[in-house]
Amino acid sequence: MPQINLTPAQRKEKRADAHHLDPVVMIGGEGLTPAVVKETDAALKSHGLIKVRVLGDDRDAREAMLAQLCDELNAAPIQHIGKLLVLWRPIPEKVKAEREDARPGPRVVKIVKFSKSGNARPQVSKVKVLGNERVTQGGEIKRAKRRKPTSVKKSFAD
Repeated sequence: MPQINLTPAQRKEKRADAHHLDPVVMIGGEGLTPAVVKETDAALKSHGLIKVRVLGDDRDAREAMLAQLCDELNAAPIQHIGKLLVLWRPIPEKVKAEREDARPGPRVVKIVKFSKSGNARPQVSKVKVLGNERVTQGGEIKRAKRRKPTSVKKSFAD
């Protein structure tokens, strides 16, 4: 796969975004192994913009690794400064499955009730909440009330 080409302005913006990041992947003495490529791909999928630290001293080898990573992973080379490589690839959108019924399903909610004195441990309980129920501020479960028709005309039309 070819690497992504960015304009200098886009590259500058990505460099600024990557400034505060810590290296996510480290390439050791073995070089660019399939495991390193796989981890870099996983990091790009989850973060989009990553830093890679190369522990080798050869600058030409680091440039070759940057080019190889960008080609294999369809990423854009942002920066190569010292032993750090910065790569960017857009994060793919997650596909959300559509449900047939639009109602929310049951979910498990953790309710924490603190003691009145503050010295004892809080009571933690897990409760299953259905789609038509809600948890109140006090930790109680209440069902949604049926709405009453607001208009007299609408109630007679049905």
